[in-house]
Amino acid sequence: MSGGSTDRPPLPLWAETLRQKYLAGEAAVFVLYRNVFDRYRAGDDYRTLQPFLSEVLLRDNKQNIFELSIDRGVRVIQGGSAGERAELYRHLEGKGLSGIFESLERQMREQRSSALLIPYAGTIFPAAELHFLSLDERGAFTALHRWSLDAEFADRDNVVILVSESLADLSPALLTNPRVVAIELPMPDQPSRLAAIRHYAPAMPPAEAGELAGQTAGLRLIQLASIVASEAPQGMSHGQRRALIAGLLQGSPQAEERAEKLAAITAGMTPVEIRQIVDPTRTLPVSDDPAGEVLAVVRQRKRELIEKECAGLIEFIEPRHGLETVGGNEHIKGELLDIARLIQSGDRTRAPMGLLAVGPMGAGKTFVIKAFLKEAGLSGVALKNFRSKWVGSTEANLERVLATVKAMGPIALVIDEGDRSFGRQGDDADGGTSSRVIARLKEFMSDPENRGQVLFILMTNRPDKLDTDIKRPGRLDRKIPFFYAENASERAAVISAVCARYRVPLEVPEDALLAACETLEGYSNADLEALALLAAEFAERGARVADGTPLPAAAGRSAAVTPALLAQASEDFMPPQETAMVLYMEMLAVAETSRRSLLPQRFRSLSAVEVQDRLAELRRQILP
Repeated sequence: MSGGSTDRPPLPLWAETLRQKYLAGEAAVFVLYRNVFDRYRAGDDYRTLQPFLSEVLLRDNKQNIFELSIDRGVRVIQGGSAGERAELYRHLEGKGLSGIFESLERQMREQRSSALLIPYAGTIFPAAELHFLSLDERGAFTALHRWSLDAEFADRDNVVILVSESLADLSPALLTNPRVVAIELPMPDQPSRLAAIRHYAPAMPPAEAGELAGQTAGLRLIQLASIVASEAPQGMSHGQRRALIAGLLQGSPQAEERAEKLAAITAGMTPVEIRQIVDPTRTLPVSDDPAGEVLAVVRQRKRELIEKECAGLIEFIEPRHGLETVGGNEHIKGELLDIARLIQSGDRTRAPMGLLAVGPMGAGKTFVIKAFLKEAGLSGVALKNFRSKWVGSTEANLERVLATVKAMGPIALVIDEGDRSFGRQGDDADGGTSSRVIARLKEFMSDPENRGQVLFILMTNRPDKLDTDIKRPGRLDRKIPFFYAENASERAAVISAVCARYRVPLEVPEDALLAACETLEGYSNADLEALALLAAEFAERGARVADGTPLPAAAGRSAAVTPALLAQASEDFMPPQETAMVLYMEMLAVAETSRRSLLPQRFRSLSAVEVQDRLAELRRQILP
């Protein structure tokens, strides 16, 4: 990693950073983390990390390159004669980890200008307190720690590079050493993805390649190559895929052109997988350009790859309805539409960092937020349970999710029941994991680089259980309160919207619907939906009885809901009876809202003191 010749191909930014820090004498021990299982550009080729380090970054300026791993022990990648290598292997035979480090240290001090690569470094320097480590692991840690501080070791032109996907997998004592430098390998940006597409699919038209590069944010280059490479190492050839797809599309518009384009992005897929994504009935875009179909397939494969890589930690949100399908909540819809316009305008400076949706259960928070995502044209992922019983795994899971989400921006990260995932912890029963998770989340949420790129959306009916600092402006800028329908008109709007959404004919005059809704005071939006669907079920049953149609044959029928059926459903349906808890959650929403104009009229005149007094009284009623 010396200055080297000026005609060598440019290095990725992370590799150039490592080289410059080493040449400046800042450190001789480095940790590479995050996107370490990818391919990296080296001139006109792409290589995985170990070959990139040994053949591109280190080969010309290190006499010896060693690799140490749990599974393969010590390997000499470069340097020494066959006899010298054999002698080294004989000397290491039967030695434990501490003995291996002792032998490597002697070699590196005697021969100078050496590099030691340690892949899967967490298996050798695990994230555990020192007193939990074996004697061999303690010896290895001590040796590396001593090397990092030894000026003579660095002066002899030696470097050690540890590789770990997550810093949470490594010993904290090692990472806090000021002479150990951690360098993040980021997920590929748009120019990197475009260069990789041009490399792996040189025949792809430039416009298509550019569009594809924009649609594949969040994918590693190694995954991108599996999508666009014209040939896969194994499996079906391009011609076989093209023939299969052409057969599936036979008789469809532009079948030949579509088959050629789809064959180009299905390398490595099995016939079963290809049959699942090739849809002969798919309507082409208005321009009749099959490239639109290609992008739809790529987006589907992207979701599959990212969900698989994140091991069930996230799932994509695919809303089917926009805000036009939301009944009532006009003031909330107006606020969300304004935010959607800000996001669509690309004005990152004015876009909120995050939203907090609060209100009692059944008020429609989840449905409205999903509709907002569709309205804003914003991709969304839901954060699933990332907590683990294993030491360090929870933190590593969170880091993986945050890195993936950041690379996919602009995107919304949706966390439902946020009080469960990020509620305040009263003790250290989990060894401090929860406090570390919350601290990392707050750091990420307030990162200015994420404004306009990652929109946090937290939903909860118990905001009082959330860590107070997580709710401040700069993390969750807009706090949107949700309430049950306030009057008969709003309840009628909800029932009408539900029937429209489920394609159930509602043959109830407006005045009759309003009259029926007058008796439904206190019903949540979820209750109203359940009631409307119950009325639709009664309608279906009546239709079957009227014409004697057996149950299976009547499936999918849309019988109309009449005033009598709506009255029957209202009489039969029993909503949950948790009045005190609902009132408490309503007052919590009032206390949290960021704008008084978002509140129902009955709450707008309340002072802060009155809100807190009501909360205290309700808390005494429902909490032990």
